[in-house]
Amino acid sequence: MNIRFTSLLVSPAILGAIVLGTTSAKAEMTSVDTLTQVSQYNQEGKSAQSAVTSVSQLSDVKPTDWAFQALQSLVERYGCIAGYPDKTYRGNRAMTRYEFAAGLNACMDRVNDLIAASTSDMVKKGDLDTLRKLQEQFAAELATLRGRVDSLETKTALLEKQQFSTTTKLAGEVIFAVTQEFNRNQPTGKNQVALQDRVRLTLNTSFTGKDLLVTRLAAGNAKRFDNSALNEGLQASQFGAVGGNNSISVDWLAYYASLSDKLKVYVPATGGLHYDYAPTMSPALDSGDSGSTSLSVFGQRNPIYAMGGGAGLGVNYNLGGGLQLSGGYLAGTANNPTAGNGLFNGDSSFLGQVSYAPAKSPFQIGATYINSYRTGGAIFDGGTAVGGGGLNGSYIGSANANGANLLPRVKADGYGVSAAFSLSPQLVLNAFGTYARLNDFSNQNDVWSYGVGVALPDFGKKGNLLGFVAGTEPYVSGSTVAGTSTTIPYHFEGFYKYQVNDRISVTPGVIWITNPGQQGGNSAIIGTVRTTFTF
Repeated sequence: MNIRFTSLLVSPAILGAIVLGTTSAKAEMTSVDTLTQVSQYNQEGKSAQSAVTSVSQLSDVKPTDWAFQALQSLVERYGCIAGYPDKTYRGNRAMTRYEFAAGLNACMDRVNDLIAASTSDMVKKGDLDTLRKLQEQFAAELATLRGRVDSLETKTALLEKQQFSTTTKLAGEVIFAVTQEFNRNQPTGKNQVALQDRVRLTLNTSFTGKDLLVTRLAAGNAKRFDNSALNEGLQASQFGAVGGNNSISVDWLAYYASLSDKLKVYVPATGGLHYDYAPTMSPALDSGDSGSTSLSVFGQRNPIYAMGGGAGLGVNYNLGGGLQLSGGYLAGTANNPTAGNGLFNGDSSFLGQVSYAPAKSPFQIGATYINSYRTGGAIFDGGTAVGGGGLNGSYIGSANANGANLLPRVKADGYGVSAAFSLSPQLVLNAFGTYARLNDFSNQNDVWSYGVGVALPDFGKKGNLLGFVAGTEPYVSGSTVAGTSTTIPYHFEGFYKYQVNDRISVTPGVIWITNPGQQGGNSAIIGTVRTTFTF
């Protein structure tokens, strides 16, 4: 292991004087614990740049400095001086004997390289005598340093031998949630307090460093409340398949690749959703349906991104200046070769989007169009009813807004706008609106959805998140649909994620739904305490 002679706490005065044999630095050296010093050296070395070729590259070293000539000589003759990434030398800082020993070791290695390369005429006899004396004086520190390096190399080799994979990393999330619906009595009796769970294990694999293969295993045991009108309040962002028994399945398998600096592609084989590749303009609340932000899917992003899912292709093209084009096609029954199914003849959805999100701007906005064709299930379910996506057996909004009165086949055209504004890193606002026209080729429904979100990251403590969401999940406008009242259902949500430590968070929250299922005169209050473990 070749340790470079960096500026690590080394004074230019000490460095130039000692290596050239002009003075002693013992007065500025402190004997401390060996392992502590080696650890500090390793940490400092992580930020060091490669050896400099001219002292002029070091912005804080001036020709008037008394050690300038000494440094210049070391650079030109031996090349064993390096600076920090910001091109400074930081020579006015004190150093220890172990840090000096590390630098001495680097210069000794460099001298040996010059001798081996038959360039020994570049090495002066006086410098060799000085190095020999220093080597004797720092024999203990050099031995400690080299022993530490050998130990690290041995441990590294063992870790490489025993590691799971050189290309794959494992990420996991486990959620426990205690949930209760208040204020409603169902025909079969009052809903009871439930403890439900969801587990996700994700294998992230990269083959080139510019690509990513995602393989996610999931299990859950959540069951829906005893009232089909309460889909608006189901915490679908927390749980596995509704009615599940913790059986394990591959719920997402997809591949990301960068074809160039501007062009990126996304190819899901199963479980793909449009928000996997298209920006949703909800930077503080959208966590990809994890258990780290809002309690509901509606609280995370515009419901338009749930209009279809499955397998297919997504593309992002960066036009520059924060302007980006996104497009994708997902098929819900791509794996089924029978008539009326397959990649192009079954349930499918197409997305087109233009978004504007400059890197240093607090404002971002996107306009989205989705065309969705369904022969079963619901419109805003991410393709799950036909084995496609990620909302796990549920849907967002009322039953009629999801085409319940138009099935068995529905064509839906959705138009949405989403925007966000960061007033500060601790206060982020987002808003969205969507209009969709559902058509069964003889009848049609006009569907609306809109909402606003307020997020306060790091509220009270770093990693915490206080959030509020208000709006309407997808609903059918008009006086009646198939003789059913179409009053507007409103969704109000508040939650507070408390970050216990880097891996555990606890999130209490409440969701209040008025007129659930567009049934006037009713309301539901859903309380949840969610604990999320990540690893």
